[in-house]
Amino acid sequence: MSDSTVAGRPIRVVQVGAGSMGLAWLRTLTAAGDVEVVGVADLDVGRAEAAVRDAGCDAKVGASLGDLLTATEPDAVVNVTIPAAHSEVSIEALFAGVPVLCEKPAAPTLAEALVQAAAAEAAGRLLMISQSRRYYAALAEYRRRIARLGPPGLLTTGFFRAPRFGGFRDEMDQPLLVDMAIHAFDAARYLLGAEPVSVMCESWNPAWSWYRGDAAATASFLFDDGTRYVFTGSWCADGLETSWNGEWRAVGPGGTATWDGERRVTSAPGDAPGDAAGDAADVPPGGHEQIAGALREFVAALRTGARPSGAISRNLLSLAMVEAAVRSAGSGRRVEIGALLEQAYRDALALPVRAEIRARLESWGTPASALARLSGSGDR
Repeated sequence: MSDSTVAGRPIRVVQVGAGSMGLAWLRTLTAAGDVEVVGVADLDVGRAEAAVRDAGCDAKVGASLGDLLTATEPDAVVNVTIPAAHSEVSIEALFAGVPVLCEKPAAPTLAEALVQAAAAEAAGRLLMISQSRRYYAALAEYRRRIARLGPPGLLTTGFFRAPRFGGFRDEMDQPLLVDMAIHAFDAARYLLGAEPVSVMCESWNPAWSWYRGDAAATASFLFDDGTRYVFTGSWCADGLETSWNGEWRAVGPGGTATWDGERRVTSAPGDAPGDAAGDAADVPPGGHEQIAGALREFVAALRTGARPSGAISRNLLSLAMVEAAVRSAGSGRRVEIGALLEQAYRDALALPVRAEIRARLESWGTPASALARLSGSGDR
């Protein structure tokens, strides 16, 4: 989409999915001055109608994206369906000529995400994944502190919460790794400006857990700059809970920097000439954080043509970290990210997909060459 298509007017959006996260998105979209919600689709039309009333917007409601694409002619689609439906909805929109902002994860498997990347390239439309926890002013400040310390040898995240969601998360095999850890894994790529090479992961389910699957895990990643990134977390950790972003520590040649996952960023000693040892700051929230930040970057990309940090091609390795950690936990062995990508590529070629998508997949040759071509340069 060219910037002239949407210049000088709000972006017309159809949202697909009106569950609890869908309602949060609908409120954010409605509050954005440069967006107009023109349609909301959900298999439960009554739920979609209730969400529209709650958000106070004037939008058409329907059971299918296809009907609303015809009725509203939107500039963009926001995909807030369950992960298993992400591919179907996003690909339908892309081949209708409409760019997509999709909730994380892009898909339940890396192979399906590769299919989506091929679909976006074949359709010539943007598919952006909302990694909403990248959009914190404190995280950006923490990244600056880490850079001043020099290349870190170690980055760690401690994540301890005790949410009682009910529903599908309680029945997942790996609720912590699959549904939550991708936020921390993606933030590690952003903070380090490096990419994962391999992982050794162990997961388990404490005796008191209310989850069926493993609600606790420790994963140790090797990155291509030599940094070890270690994530340790639990979703059944009552008492003294961390932020939803976890607690972070980076150790480099110039000292140590920490982030409490909220506003507090600290570095010591002297992370730059003239800085006091133990320099701490409470970073004020930015104007657009979490999903509002993802929306802002998406809209800017539509208006300017700039490639956003969450473009599907740039998000693939965050999803690969999740899949690699799950496979390592299941096998008890270290998993190489490159080998995982090669297998996911073969799996993608075996999936039933549109001819245009298959042709694009086959043209890549290898996932490594595809990542290099699709991602381009710039921040991860």
